[in-house]
Amino acid sequence: MSLLPAEVSAQLVQLLQQLQSADNSVRSQAEDVLQNQWTSQRPEWLLMGLAEQIATSTNPSLRSFAAVIFRRIASKTRKIGNSENVDIFISLDKEHGTIIRSKVLETLVTESDKTVRNKISDAVAELARQYYDSNDSWPELLQVLFTLSQAPDAGKRETAFRVFTATPGIIEKHHEDAVAQAFAQAFKDDAVAVRLAAMEAFAAFFRSLSKKNQSKYYVLLPEVLNILPPIKDSQDSEDLSKALVALIDLAEGAPRMFKQIFNVLVQFCISVIQDKELTDLCRQNALELMATFADYAPSMCKKDPNYTNDMITQCLSLMTDLGEDDDDAAEWLAADDLDDPESDQNHVAGEHCMDRLANKLGGMVILQPTFNWLPRMLSSPAWRDRHAALMAISAISEGCRDQMIGELKQVLELVVPALKDPHPRVRWAGCNALGQMSTDFAPTMQKEYYDAVLSAIVPVLDSPEARVKSHAAAALVNFCEEAEKSVLEPYLDGLLTALYQLLQNEKRYVQEQALSTIATIADAAEQAFARYYDTLMPILVNVLRRENDKEYRLLRAKAMECATLIALAVGAERLGPDGAMLVQLLASIQDTVQDPDDPQAQYLMHCWGRMCRVMGKAFLPYLPNVMPPLLELASAKADIQLLDDDEQIEKFQQEDGWELVPLRGKTIGIKTSSMDDKHMAIELLVVYSQVLEEDFAPHADEIMEKIALPGLAFFFHDPVRFVSAKLVPQLLSCVKKAYGPQSEQLAGLWNKTVEKLLEVLTAEPAVDTLAEMYQCFYESVEVIGRPCLTDAHLARFIEGVNSTLEDYKDRVSQREEEQRGAAPEDVEDEQEELLMAIEDDQTLLSDMNKAFHCVFKYHGPNFLRHWEHLLPTYQGFLKSNDPTQRQWGLCIMDDVLEYCGPQSSQYANYITQPLLQGCQDASPAIRQAAAYGMGVAARHGGDAWSAFLGGAVPFLFGAMQVPDARNEDNVYATENACAAIAKILHFNSSAVAEPDQVIAQWISTLPITNDEEAAPYAYLYLAELISKQHPLVTSQEQAQRIFVFVAQALEAEALSGQTAARIVGATKILLAGTNTDVSPLLQQFSPEAQNVIRAHFA
Repeated sequence: MSLLPAEVSAQLVQLLQQLQSADNSVRSQAEDVLQNQWTSQRPEWLLMGLAEQIATSTNPSLRSFAAVIFRRIASKTRKIGNSENVDIFISLDKEHGTIIRSKVLETLVTESDKTVRNKISDAVAELARQYYDSNDSWPELLQVLFTLSQAPDAGKRETAFRVFTATPGIIEKHHEDAVAQAFAQAFKDDAVAVRLAAMEAFAAFFRSLSKKNQSKYYVLLPEVLNILPPIKDSQDSEDLSKALVALIDLAEGAPRMFKQIFNVLVQFCISVIQDKELTDLCRQNALELMATFADYAPSMCKKDPNYTNDMITQCLSLMTDLGEDDDDAAEWLAADDLDDPESDQNHVAGEHCMDRLANKLGGMVILQPTFNWLPRMLSSPAWRDRHAALMAISAISEGCRDQMIGELKQVLELVVPALKDPHPRVRWAGCNALGQMSTDFAPTMQKEYYDAVLSAIVPVLDSPEARVKSHAAAALVNFCEEAEKSVLEPYLDGLLTALYQLLQNEKRYVQEQALSTIATIADAAEQAFARYYDTLMPILVNVLRRENDKEYRLLRAKAMECATLIALAVGAERLGPDGAMLVQLLASIQDTVQDPDDPQAQYLMHCWGRMCRVMGKAFLPYLPNVMPPLLELASAKADIQLLDDDEQIEKFQQEDGWELVPLRGKTIGIKTSSMDDKHMAIELLVVYSQVLEEDFAPHADEIMEKIALPGLAFFFHDPVRFVSAKLVPQLLSCVKKAYGPQSEQLAGLWNKTVEKLLEVLTAEPAVDTLAEMYQCFYESVEVIGRPCLTDAHLARFIEGVNSTLEDYKDRVSQREEEQRGAAPEDVEDEQEELLMAIEDDQTLLSDMNKAFHCVFKYHGPNFLRHWEHLLPTYQGFLKSNDPTQRQWGLCIMDDVLEYCGPQSSQYANYITQPLLQGCQDASPAIRQAAAYGMGVAARHGGDAWSAFLGGAVPFLFGAMQVPDARNEDNVYATENACAAIAKILHFNSSAVAEPDQVIAQWISTLPITNDEEAAPYAYLYLAELISKQHPLVTSQEQAQRIFVFVAQALEAEALSGQTAARIVGATKILLAGTNTDVSPLLQQFSPEAQNVIRAHFA
């Protein structure tokens, strides 16, 4: 019996029919009615009516459609009062919700049509998700699912596991034993569909468990794997594929659970990959499963006796599976669309897998078994073998870089002959290998093997086949991107003559590639390209003036890119009046761009940016053309779609430029292509603000408000947040340069900006992006260049720092806990990921440190009362076993010493011991921070620090007495200690015991040649000793030593400007007074250095 009035039910049935109408207008009107008269006005009636239709309609397609609409409506969100958005179903009052869920659950049990039941199961899973997410329960559901999993009807048993797959979180802890039993039973079910559904549910359930709880289910794995052989024996590729995909899911989450039976699984998967009676997709899924283990458990793969050899053999075999029915490559050569039409084919799967094996297992494991095959394959009469061998070299070169780079000569001896192979696809593969090697082995390839590479590739530009010559030109891009101008210069004539010929080729893709290659060469050759300007620029201009036929758009885009890169290479002077002509051409092309898919639009943006860099301020008149489309792109909102069903999801998966993200049981589609455009546009705004400086100021306010500040919180796309963080200080700088540091305009813009900056410091979730936000903050404060933070701002800054440090400490604790309980092979496999996480945290601490430095620099002691709130944290860091934390704590204390003057002495109890211990630390960075801190205390701390600093001198000498004190790692710590002693002797000499002895010892710690900040203090003190005619510097022997020390600093450019002049002046007086001839001393320097030194002493 219906709970709704009969007329309401009738209206709903009519509406459902209209929603399925083939007539667009009828369907569109019905969607409006559904939203405005049902969903927003009476959702409980709508969901109840849909549940009743699912239960009572005699039409299976209407029942199915009602279930789809039910799920869609239930998962929509709405606001209740002042609350946040909540899902519609869970927002209904409890009584209505209970009645509706019971009705839907009843239909799940009673529905006999499998297709309809699947749609109902999706709806049930959505309701279950909402209860789970709200920490609420639906007690009847689990019981119904357990009952269904035992039902006589296999379809109903399968349905139970479908729901488990969608919402594994509903399985509560006290049901775990029952669940294990249900899975074990289902893995042996007579129906293959049930066994597969149970596998998928088990993978989803397993993924929802903590690592600690996963191990109790390892015992079920043999039962899971027993499902596979009978399916393979039946040669059912589709079912076997489903089973393999479920295993991939398990392998990603817990590869170690397979440890005991891994070899059996390897042998099974290899047998699937080898079986040509199975579909390509099925064989590729077996390959993917094996590659997943390389990704997540490489040490387990390395230890297996079969894995590496068998996988390499199978990858190479798959890589020979290409060009079927196209032995002479006629079909391949005739193709004009070069977007990879073979991406789902076996040979591509084999190549990708080889790449992953090399990157994850490394050259020590991969190289030998691969090269056991390659020479034989390269000498094979079958072109497919030769092609596969060359593509294998391309695939493994990145992962095997360390091992292959020493053997490049031998590898090139294998590859280079392929560029003369009779088969075009082999020549293509040879070009591909050389191009990939040019990237992976840069700069060694360019410096040591340039002749071998260029002599091999340039003749291929003259191949009869368009695809081959185009790929040869593409390989040159890889080579030239990493090549020095001096390497390319002798080859420019030959390269550009050949590429000039390609511009005349009838195939448009060849012309396009030739333009890209010429552009890359121009970029690398810089001024050396000028002599080809008169030949090439008229051709490019001619292409740009052609009619705007659709098929020529990409060619014109490449011509724009090439012309503007040439302009950048040769410079404004050589460009002359052509600069104005080129930007006018760009403007006229921009006026013709209408279609959203026109490639010229994106190329144009970059071209404008290059022309601005070439022309500088002369570009200003063209800014009105550039800004409107650029601002439109940079202001773009995120294009987000909520995808309701599998059909929609599949459609979006097949479209380029979309990323699908699962979110609380739903799938969100994010259009990444428009995000990339937004990122590119903001990047160009950074260029304009840097180049045009004060002339860009009129745009700064609008861009800050509408683009830069919103961009900091654009959570859909990390690169947008990164580049927005670069833009903010640039805009402030433009306004400062235009109106002055004290101007109202700058103050107004800063007041808007600072609130947002402080907000993102507390809201940004990603560690690497948060580091960028701290950088944005301190660069912005530095631009303002004066006290610009109020007490409230300083309090918020410390609040954000505190939150960041607490999160950091949690991450450190979590890493330590995971390391404690981990097996040695887990530690090995996760080492790379762990090091990256630690590096991200170190970068964050470093940028936060610079933010503290900047705040102290401009606010001095006024910051101290806020800073004090975190004293326990600084103390903890200073006593930490982690050198990163000790260094961070010391650097913070250095800022207090440097910018708070005598007031810093109130924190002496916190600072003195870490400074002394820091001088003895094994970490050079900590010794450097400690020495620097003592130096700034001497310079800024006043009398309160004198006694401590006098006693600290021996510690500073100790910091310079470590082994290899002047090697690359230690030299900055050594030079800072030297400078710190000079500062103590200058500012606190009365506190130093036996100063003459200290001075004599200190002179022996010179020179300072690396640290440009430390050098002036040390050398100015030396000049002071000379001017006072201190007996320790007035002998001829000392004068000779001092001259050499000063000359070394001048050679290294550690001294410059007035400081250098003062020190040289004092040294000249010393040399004259001691009658010292420096000619013999100069002989120890190179001729270039002698010239530099003589110029200073002239």
